[in-house]
Amino acid sequence: MPEKIKIAVLFGGRSGEHEVSLLSARSVMQSLDTEKYEVIPVGITREGGWVVGADPLAALETEDLTHAQAAAILADPTQPGLKQLERRTPEQAGQLALLSRVDVVFPVLHGTFGEDGTVQGLLELANVPYVGAGVLASALAMDKIAFKDVCLARGLPVTDFIGITRRRWEADPDNIIAEIETRLPYPVFTKPANLGSSVGISKCRDRAGLRAGLAEAAHYDRRILVEIAVPDAREIEVSVLGNENPSASIPGEIIPSREFYDYGAKYLDEGENASRLLIPAPLDAETLRQVQTLAVAAFQAIDGAGMARVDFLLSGLDGTLYLNEINTIPGFTKISMFAKLWEASGVPYRQLLNWLVDLALERHRENALSERIYRPPEM
Repeated sequence: MPEKIKIAVLFGGRSGEHEVSLLSARSVMQSLDTEKYEVIPVGITREGGWVVGADPLAALETEDLTHAQAAAILADPTQPGLKQLERRTPEQAGQLALLSRVDVVFPVLHGTFGEDGTVQGLLELANVPYVGAGVLASALAMDKIAFKDVCLARGLPVTDFIGITRRRWEADPDNIIAEIETRLPYPVFTKPANLGSSVGISKCRDRAGLRAGLAEAAHYDRRILVEIAVPDAREIEVSVLGNENPSASIPGEIIPSREFYDYGAKYLDEGENASRLLIPAPLDAETLRQVQTLAVAAFQAIDGAGMARVDFLLSGLDGTLYLNEINTIPGFTKISMFAKLWEASGVPYRQLLNWLVDLALERHRENALSERIYRPPEM
């Protein structure tokens, strides 16, 4: 029997989406094929500490780290694997015990310090294969302002927007508000540039609302996005899978339980009050084709890899389609939109996980073909 692939699943993290990550990770770990993989759960606390042990997921859920073991993957390819941080004996002072070989890492980390290229950079330094987008794509997708700039450069449709910094806002709020009002009509949305799950997002209908929305977004990021609200917007989402030749799933539509798809509408409202998912989205053939084409184009524009969920806003006024954002580590429970769209497209959840691991290994092999040492020819 071939040796099982050891998969380290990373979850938790220093993010406002910590709890969402735990939900996603539980679903992933319960569904990975145990005939093919040995799953190594690795929790990351709210403070950034990496922990392993009997059940690090439960330790993070209860915030009881009594029996947790501190661990880390080092940014040193000559010291591979998951390392125990405490010294074992006085004779081994300065040495780190190897807890486990790691063949591939599956980051199930949403938001900052996980989905933004930081963990990906560590894994690149460690020379470990990992599921999902690389450093560049992760960073571009995470920063909503940078993503819109890339879309504009590629001729992809986005809403009118302004990006400002927290420092500018705090130094001169009245002039910032005047600048926004000159360039964008109400209503507008204010968003932290580098966060997900609709944390810190506000819909602003007037100057007082804009002032409050900017202050709220500034709590979560030093960069703030302000963009116009699409009239009577329909929220359309499509999943993308692949590396060099990505494919798009059938689109779905979200009918939010609240005015827009905020954190409460995503995760808190239940039963009759819950948001609804329409799969497939009720779109005409041309709009459906356009959504899938633009999703793949956005994925390729940031040099995506593995997976992404691409979100659109479809104007109910004139049918114009706008790219809203791209998520390189989307929600990953069995009932999350990413997985449900692929299931409706003929790819069940377990097969989806298998493909993502295969894509991670494929990408790593491709990167290994690049020369890392240059020796100039003799003159």
